[in-house]
Amino acid sequence: MDRIKSTKLQATKEAKMPMSVVVTEIRNGSMWIRLNRPDAMNSLTPDVLEAINAALGEAERQPEVTSVVLTGSGRAFCAGADLKYVKTQAGEVGTNRFLENVLATMNRIEKFPKPVIAALNGLTLAGGLELVLCCDLVLAARSAKIGDAHANYGLLPGGGSSVRLPRIIGATRAKYLLFTGDFVEASEMLTAGLVNKVVDDDQLEIATQAVADKIATKSPLGLRRMKALVDDGLQQSVDTALRLELLACEVHQHSADLHEGLAAFTEKRAPRFTGR
Repeated sequence: MDRIKSTKLQATKEAKMPMSVVVTEIRNGSMWIRLNRPDAMNSLTPDVLEAINAALGEAERQPEVTSVVLTGSGRAFCAGADLKYVKTQAGEVGTNRFLENVLATMNRIEKFPKPVIAALNGLTLAGGLELVLCCDLVLAARSAKIGDAHANYGLLPGGGSSVRLPRIIGATRAKYLLFTGDFVEASEMLTAGLVNKVVDDDQLEIATQAVADKIATKSPLGLRRMKALVDDGLQQSVDTALRLELLACEVHQHSADLHEGLAAFTEKRAPRFTGR
């Protein structure tokens, strides 16, 4: 039987706040991080950012967690920054600090050492899109709508969509979303290359968990190194990236997981990886 553990994050030194804004759940080695402000379309506030970081810290510390799933409650994945907070509470200095925290959280997700899967359950806009751009894999409900939306309110993207979006879907597609503020179908972003798979709404969590379960059977060390090779390689010339890949293979030859994988192949059994 699948091991399922549901919990609300508790206030700790790492995050002293009402933690119901984010709810975590461990399913078969995948930690689901669910944004939990459905009445505000899971929009981002300082509390939400701290809660996401607290959950990521917990996922990183637990060796049994092999992947992270980021999703939302209600009809939205995430509608971006909470503009009510920005307008009424942040002020100019606070807004700048808030945007710095947004970018730091996005960067942490992008560089997280375990695979991060976005499960888009609904509206995915502005900062919500920027969250998705930092994830490794993206599954979307058929009814999900995706857009940048900053232009609709005279805002500039502050969490990376002007930088990451064109690198994923191309400059002309990215500029269309940035300039028009349009919300597009998940199927369009599947064609564009942002989304890996679109499924019926009632199948989203099942399909996402199936991907997470498959990842859980792989070598944690191999996954971490492959993620780093892909992400670092995109920032290098092809020749440099290929040399780095070869160097990584030379180092990886000494890992216990590689030897276990080869032994399992020879013995015709499932490997038992330890992440070493």
